[in-house]
Amino acid sequence: MEQATLKAQIMDEQAMRRALTRIAHEIIERNEGADHLALVGVVRRGAVIAPLLADEIVKIEGVRPTVGTLDVSFYRDDVTRAIQPVMFRTDIPFAVDGADIILVDDVLYTGRTIRAALDALIDLGRPKTVQLAVMIDRGHRELPIRADYVGKNVPSSHEEDVRLCVSPFDDKTSVEIWTKPTEQHEGGAR
Repeated sequence: MEQATLKAQIMDEQAMRRALTRIAHEIIERNEGADHLALVGVVRRGAVIAPLLADEIVKIEGVRPTVGTLDVSFYRDDVTRAIQPVMFRTDIPFAVDGADIILVDDVLYTGRTIRAALDALIDLGRPKTVQLAVMIDRGHRELPIRADYVGKNVPSSHEEDVRLCVSPFDDKTSVEIWTKPTEQHEGGAR
């Protein structure tokens, strides 16, 4: 089997920081401030981006939204397949009932992770509103889900993998496009 190969770096750390700053401004403007907002990062990389976004909001508005994390492992529609989900910790340090929540994730693709996140969030209570902020929107939706705030739209093919790299999971901060490996079977590539 071939290995995945780096096709392009489309955002570096500085570009990601600028995108977060822009998203923070958009959130504050649309919500007429930030004192009533809470950010919930989808585990794993969304949970890293959410506090970074909260840092940007506090720089602009002087108010830091409460930040929580949401594990969607057992809400995914592929949990019954051959994969073994890794369980992480959900930490929502506020009442979900009546809250204005900004759900934060790294890459929006089919919409299935966000559907799982909405299911997990609703199991915790009934928020007043839920908005979605993502660093990358790559299209190819399979469900009717749309981001309210997008760092960058990245048209890509199904044969590509769009990866957000960020500490503590990676040794760099960037967004990259990788070509997916092709499987080799008897008789050639498939």
